[in-house]
Amino acid sequence: MKKIKVMVVDDSAVVRQVVQAILEREPDVEVIGVASDPIFATERMNKQWPDVIVLDIEMPRMDGITFLKKIMAERPTPVVICSTLAEKGASTTMQALEAGAVEIITKPQIGLKRFLEDSSHELVTAVRAAAQANVRKLKIAPITALKAAPKLNADAILTAPKLNADAILTAPGSHAMAQTTERIVAIGTSTGGTQALEAILTALPRVCPGIVIVQHMPEKFTAAFAARLNELSQLEVREAQHNDRVIPGRALIAPGGKHMLLKRNGAYYHVEVVDGPVVNRHRPSVDVLFRSVAKFAGKNATGIIMTGMGDDGARGLKEMHDAGAPTIAQDEETCVVFGMPKEAIKLGGVDRIMGLQDIPRAILSG
Repeated sequence: MKKIKVMVVDDSAVVRQVVQAILEREPDVEVIGVASDPIFATERMNKQWPDVIVLDIEMPRMDGITFLKKIMAERPTPVVICSTLAEKGASTTMQALEAGAVEIITKPQIGLKRFLEDSSHELVTAVRAAAQANVRKLKIAPITALKAAPKLNADAILTAPKLNADAILTAPGSHAMAQTTERIVAIGTSTGGTQALEAILTALPRVCPGIVIVQHMPEKFTAAFAARLNELSQLEVREAQHNDRVIPGRALIAPGGKHMLLKRNGAYYHVEVVDGPVVNRHRPSVDVLFRSVAKFAGKNATGIIMTGMGDDGARGLKEMHDAGAPTIAQDEETCVVFGMPKEAIKLGGVDRIMGLQDIPRAILSG
């Protein structure tokens, strides 16, 4: 069995020791080196290049962002950012995602060793996802905006049993809700999704259907991610809050560490942001969002599943399809990781498969 070769770069000796121990317990992972800063890492990597780099941001001699940009320019390699769990570091972490990092693992400022051990499944999953990622597809050419317009002003431990959306809400009934004039677009994505979502949302005009999004991302970081997209896009993009209305020209991103559900009040839609167990080992879960959309919007919605590892969202998209909603999967050619769309296609819940560049027009046409 070919092992995933990993380099760990972090100025904390504790992090290096714990991360190495966690990864080396896995039969398919080999830590080929650890380094306290990018200079030492480069010396080691020139002798044996890793498949995945686990990288801190704040380090001596060279910061992680500079090192990441150097790697992506000279020899693109999947990078998992190991970043402090704090709002003050979230904007910096967004820079790392923009520069080409594929996953984020958070670490607290205190209780570090215990936290990393408790989050070992998350760390291993992130490394495996990164190993599957085609990072060259992260540099996707920008999608031309369809229309310019003024901006609208308007964790349970992951080793727990793998639950499905039944843990949060019941399955949709056999009758879809009556059609309204309010259209909803529901998007689910994971690895590679930050750049894919940026490409889609910045291509949409201000007048477009209301959008609800689950991007697998830790708490503290979704607000910074939404704020960045809000600056770049013609849409109003924000981290969802409980009872936020879903209206044309607005995109709501599920907050990390919470589930987001679509609900309906008369002819209008809003979201509920709730606690609950992890579903498909994620919180927020795409399956939870998609099931709620199938249940409360039915054929008034469009479901889109995009790049990401695993199968979260596949069953929910099938439920949307069965409720009469048109459904779309991003194609393998433009995915960083084709896992989630592939599983949705296998379940028979996908009406159309298309490249990332075609999804904005599909959103507008329904």
